[in-house]
Amino acid sequence: MTKLKWWQTAVFYQIYPRSFADGDGDGIGDFKGIIQKLDHLQDLGIDAIWLSPHFPSPNWDFGYDISDYLGVAPEYGTLDDFKTFLAESHQRNIRVILDLVLNHTSDQHPWFLESKSSRDNPKADWYVWVDEPPNNWQSCFDGDAWTYVPERDQYYYHYFMKQQPDLNWHNLEVKQALWDAARFWLDLGVDGYRLDAIGTIFEDPNLTPHNVPMKLAELRRASELAQSPAQKKKVEKYWRDMFKNQIGGPGLHDLMKELRAVIDEYNGDRVLIGEDENIDFLGNGDDELHLVFNFPLADLDRITPRQIRRNQRERIARLKRLPKGGWACNTLGNHDRSRLHSRYGDKIHDAALARLNAALVLTLRGTPFLYYGEEIGMTDLIITDPARLRDTMATWYYERLVNELKVDPAEAALRAGEMSRDKNRTPMQWSNSPNAGFSPPGVETWLRVNPNYKDGINVRDQEHNPNSLLNYYKHLLRVRKHTPALLEGDYIPLHNTAKDHFAFIRKSNDQTVLVVLNYSDSKLDLDFSRNKEIKGKSLHTLFSSAVRSRVDLDPKSIHIGAFEVFIAEVK
Repeated sequence: MTKLKWWQTAVFYQIYPRSFADGDGDGIGDFKGIIQKLDHLQDLGIDAIWLSPHFPSPNWDFGYDISDYLGVAPEYGTLDDFKTFLAESHQRNIRVILDLVLNHTSDQHPWFLESKSSRDNPKADWYVWVDEPPNNWQSCFDGDAWTYVPERDQYYYHYFMKQQPDLNWHNLEVKQALWDAARFWLDLGVDGYRLDAIGTIFEDPNLTPHNVPMKLAELRRASELAQSPAQKKKVEKYWRDMFKNQIGGPGLHDLMKELRAVIDEYNGDRVLIGEDENIDFLGNGDDELHLVFNFPLADLDRITPRQIRRNQRERIARLKRLPKGGWACNTLGNHDRSRLHSRYGDKIHDAALARLNAALVLTLRGTPFLYYGEEIGMTDLIITDPARLRDTMATWYYERLVNELKVDPAEAALRAGEMSRDKNRTPMQWSNSPNAGFSPPGVETWLRVNPNYKDGINVRDQEHNPNSLLNYYKHLLRVRKHTPALLEGDYIPLHNTAKDHFAFIRKSNDQTVLVVLNYSDSKLDLDFSRNKEIKGKSLHTLFSSAVRSRVDLDPKSIHIGAFEVFIAEVK
């Protein structure tokens, strides 16, 4: 097999620490709990953990508003607990990357407290300050992007909520402080970073106003009410136009090059993964980021063979045009998105589609990212009681709907619950026992546990069921790990006009593998014998989600069951 970097062959698994495992019984996930569950991850077959923010935070945005880049949130444990978690992960050959939030801090961070205290403070210029709001920019979380501070008689800028002031990256001291923070965790042995919201670090230097005839809450409401294709298209344009001057400002690529230089000071192929879809952030292959996410795939409202083929055609062509070629990175879920099982289901074949889409992420060329709970089929939980919402973006929207837009409170509660990120951050479901085994019985968990843990959507029940989704993931991950073509092979699409199935080849120097994903409820009889990679050969089954009586098959007539996942080596 070609020598690849560890992050090219790894399967990443995102842990949202607040919701993964409660080790001390207070209703909040923590490092003690994560450590106790590392054997589950090792048995599952993942290779790396992406840990969402574990830093001290007032939790207006649950860790993405950092008040100390060098610490551990007390509810998660201590720095020693983190070190134990890191050592125990590495002992199991599981790498760990952290979230690095560069755009902003918490408004409770000592840097901001100093900066806002006076215009003469040494850190006065560490954030973005103006005498008067220069434009009509909106925060993507809570309305106006400029917030007044009486101590300075000035306004500060925040792309996210007002408790998350933007750092001034034109200040060299800010840059040095963040690079030092990055080195702190790298010195402890972390394997790299997922970089949060990198596109928001620099804005249009001319501070050009947007031209959308409404504010954020009105635009969200318009999104909900849009029915016709024309209405939806207009709303999509409004979203782009509202924020286009607040992202992607000049200087981002130079900044990423500086961070890459920091990462390259360390051995072990530390990795940088940007929360962005822009392939330009991969630079020349050696000077910026290692990976960016294939968000255009995850952004699809419905996954179809035609949409997948189009996505792969466009992404791979862009990656190939890079000076050294880029490496893909595929995912369908994370802490900001509706869960895979809920988002891509059709209310009839949800379980089958979840298996298909898991196989899609794990067989496409590139590095796959999974989100905690996907392996057992966790679903969204819509919280319709505003008092139980924890996502402050959703509670802000509920208040605006009721008080400003005069929406009926019952409908407003439903809309807020639907848009809330709480729905896909509920506690991990470990067993069919009170609180799903996340916390001890009788403990109030930080978010409600989805009651469907009682219906077999939990780890313990699925461990003992050979046909469970959990065991499906384990089997598929083993096949991937032991199939060189799935790790490094080129992608060659087949049957390019098929509406019901997605078929492709993964071809390495030593192996050729056929993958067929049937996105229909019909049985198919497919002929692959004319393909030059398969002609005159047979197919040896490596994996199938259906029951098959034969392992070796004639490519001229391959019977594929409804919603079947079929993987075979060309022999």
